[in-house]
Amino acid sequence: MKLQNKVAVVTGGAMGNGYGIAEVFLKYGAKVIILDNSEQLGASLQSLKKPNNEVYGFQVDIRNMVMVKSCMEHIQNRFGGIDVLVNNAGVARLSKFEDMDDEMRDFHFDVNIKGTWNVTKAALPFMKSGSIVNLSSVTGPMVADVGEVAYATTKAALIGFTKSLAMELVEKHIRVNAIMPGYIQTPMVDGIAKETNAENPEMVIQGIAMGIPMKRLGTVEELGELAAFLASDESSYITGQGIVIDGGSTLPETMSVGV
Repeated sequence: MKLQNKVAVVTGGAMGNGYGIAEVFLKYGAKVIILDNSEQLGASLQSLKKPNNEVYGFQVDIRNMVMVKSCMEHIQNRFGGIDVLVNNAGVARLSKFEDMDDEMRDFHFDVNIKGTWNVTKAALPFMKSGSIVNLSSVTGPMVADVGEVAYATTKAALIGFTKSLAMELVEKHIRVNAIMPGYIQTPMVDGIAKETNAENPEMVIQGIAMGIPMKRLGTVEELGELAAFLASDESSYITGQGIVIDGGSTLPETMSVGV
């Protein structure tokens, strides 16, 4: 198996994309350690603990560098190092720029940018080689909708973080890449749908799907498979890249022109 005995740290792995990544990594033989601040963590760990699966978790706020460093030291003492780091944890709250207060702005910046920074900085001393996978988005680097200024800004920043870090770490045999998802069926997307139409969020999901050439949202397992590829030696000549997984949603020049 392509991740056999690899020690993989996945942030935000209690639900959504992170859960899908953890599930696929376990399928390929990795030892998975989830860092998550959610109360869902315990239930998710129980769900993932199947025969032959090695999965562990720390309830931690990645904005807190002291807590993050402590987790990494525990991982080092238990497993002897880290082979794969997936910076998946992120937040998204919709608000127009002129209406957004500093608290909401800082919430996005602190989790999506500083949290990724903290975890990476704390993990690197325990990585002799391996792969770092950052979860960016098509939102920010490629597209954007109304109300996404804070989220889009942070996800665009992660592309710059990925490319610059890839250059610095290439001599240490650590590859750094980013995944740029379009719409994946996650609690985050469900939350956006509820914010948009509290009475009928499913109508919002169906509307999103109709704008995607494949006519559906992606699954967390599909995203997990891409993360596993980038984490494994199968992608040994890929670094500093942002890989789009969006069902073709960023392909159309316009949705209104047809033959």
